[in-house]
Amino acid sequence: MTRLAGKSVIITGAGSGIGRAATLLFAKEGARLIAVDRTEAVKEVAAEVKKAGGTAEALTADAGSEKDVIAFIDRALKDYGRLDAIWANAGVSGGLVPLADQTVEHWQEVLRVNLIGPFLAIKHSIPHMTRQGSGSIICTASVAGLKAGASGHPYGASKAGVISLVQTTAYSLSGTGVRINAVCPGLIETGMTKPVFDRAKERGTSDKIGQLNPLKRPGQPHELAAMGLFLASDEASYVNGQAIPVDGGLTASMPYTGKPI
Repeated sequence: MTRLAGKSVIITGAGSGIGRAATLLFAKEGARLIAVDRTEAVKEVAAEVKKAGGTAEALTADAGSEKDVIAFIDRALKDYGRLDAIWANAGVSGGLVPLADQTVEHWQEVLRVNLIGPFLAIKHSIPHMTRQGSGSIICTASVAGLKAGASGHPYGASKAGVISLVQTTAYSLSGTGVRINAVCPGLIETGMTKPVFDRAKERGTSDKIGQLNPLKRPGQPHELAAMGLFLASDEASYVNGQAIPVDGGLTASMPYTGKPI
């Protein structure tokens, strides 16, 4: 299992959910990791990697702070000598607040983490990757950035912005050998979506979670990590500028009754 053997990789939001699953999987595939999160949980994830014989250093940082982004990219270069991939995965949900009750400050914080964070990761990794003539940038968007009805307004807008950022950046990187793509999770069981799962348990409707997609179930973090692994690896050498849904088929159709046609 060496699809990322020796590659230097940064993953943000690595303390839980998709980021944690990606950190563990990438390490198993031979990556040398800088695992970033603003919570102390990231240290436990790095310790788990090391216990399994992998390589990972934990950094507590804010993925929406330019100073912090520069620092964790510099750390990857200092520790591993290069930067082969970065997954800008950190994000916040923003909750479900009626539009009339939303504040400018609320929007600014969601956009700062979810959209400006990926922009900063792109901006400060590009110079190093272009000098190498190779690299993979991955951003976590969402099906909420593709279609309405999957989130609150600021979250959906931020993720639509991530998709546009990925598409426009792909052309800005023309001829450099650096690729950029977005993954668009559907309903994935993570800390961010815990309230959804908790409410379903309280109502006794856990079996209905994920019923709107053809697979009739929610996704798990490792299923998103697997897509990120592919995009970070040389196997995805011709995949560029894409926003790839990992959603059980949710965005494959217009709304339907769930009855076979």
